[in-house]
Amino acid sequence: MRIAVVGTGYVGLVAGACFAESGNDVVCVDNNQAKVRLLRRGKVPIYEPGLEELVRRNRAEKRLTFTTTLAKAVRDSAVIFIAVGTPQGEDGSADLKHVLDVAREIARAMNGYKVIVDKSTVPVGTSEKVREVIRRETTHPFSVVSNPEFLKQGAAIDDFLKPDRVVIGAEDPRAQALMLELYEPFTRTGAPVMVMDCASAELAKYAANAMLATRISFMNEVANVCELVGADVDQVRLAIGSDKRIGNSFLFPGIGYGGSCFPKDVQAMKRFAADKDYSFKILEAVEGVNKYQKTKLVAAMKKHFGSLKGKTIGVWGLAFKPRTDDMREAPAVPMIEALVSAGVSVQAFDPEAMRVAKGIFGSRITYATSAYDAVKGADALAILTEWNEFRRPDFSRIRSLMRSPTVFDGRNLFVPAHMKQNGFTYYSIGRS
Repeated sequence: MRIAVVGTGYVGLVAGACFAESGNDVVCVDNNQAKVRLLRRGKVPIYEPGLEELVRRNRAEKRLTFTTTLAKAVRDSAVIFIAVGTPQGEDGSADLKHVLDVAREIARAMNGYKVIVDKSTVPVGTSEKVREVIRRETTHPFSVVSNPEFLKQGAAIDDFLKPDRVVIGAEDPRAQALMLELYEPFTRTGAPVMVMDCASAELAKYAANAMLATRISFMNEVANVCELVGADVDQVRLAIGSDKRIGNSFLFPGIGYGGSCFPKDVQAMKRFAADKDYSFKILEAVEGVNKYQKTKLVAAMKKHFGSLKGKTIGVWGLAFKPRTDDMREAPAVPMIEALVSAGVSVQAFDPEAMRVAKGIFGSRITYATSAYDAVKGADALAILTEWNEFRRPDFSRIRSLMRSPTVFDGRNLFVPAHMKQNGFTYYSIGRS
């Protein structure tokens, strides 16, 4: 099948590369000429394990190409995916300007029946808006489909090639058949393909992310209560996670969720519910807990040191989660901002996000060359991202490098008793 993917951001690039990997001819379109030149050289502007290899292989096989010319890509393709950004507006709603602009350009370039697929995360009703825009610009037949993505950063390739489920919002039988054919290689092991109306498909994406964000905030609330009553959140987590109705996923306490999806999607779901005069009270609480949790370690540091002015804090982890360089809404950002404002010298290290961090903090912090470099002369270490390489460090070396062997662990990487044995003052989330 000949496919066009408009937008080479995280979703568009992963989708384009994975569709090409299953034998389709895919052209990815972007209006950023510098990015297209980079991709044509086989270079990927984002960090996602396995993605660069996939792009290079399918470029070499001539199944994957990149262009800035949208009209030709539309004319040559049967299915066109819209995977452009839907940035958050000031009121929390998703800004559909880019989606609708692309839909308009697609309509003007059409030369026959096309299936236009909303791959971007869009609020309920977007498929109808896209349909209206296209209808005003062309007399050619077309179908609009909603096909939300459910990709985890750091595992996006596996998620796409081996999905838990595929959700297709499509009322037109012809479009349904094309989409089922397109996804058949990815669902041969039995992953369900759920065909439904567009509104339900659009809402499913937001509901999934809102539920996961709710689990995270709920577990952080439990952790905070554990600290007050002397309970161990790890034991509580294991006890409730063994209930099959609950399960173990997204029950790990920490310093809050971040990234490009959960914060934005929770806000958007609240917004389009409010547009229908409905107040989504649970999500208001979820956001409040998450905001508090992001600076929880700073409060613990102030309690421990009294004054933070003049202190040096080493930081391990800047990305919002491991296996990505994404710092959008990362807990590290408000925490480091609070530390700098309090007069702290911050020495930070992340395996992948250092370049991104320099664009955020500039010269206000020091960028360490390694995890050990980050703790040299530090009064404390703060762990903000659970990279695997942080889990088994040389504690003797760390203690010898630090001015004060104190650790504030926002991801509960270590066992409190072991840290005490190694000579550290150790603070974690929801544990004595």
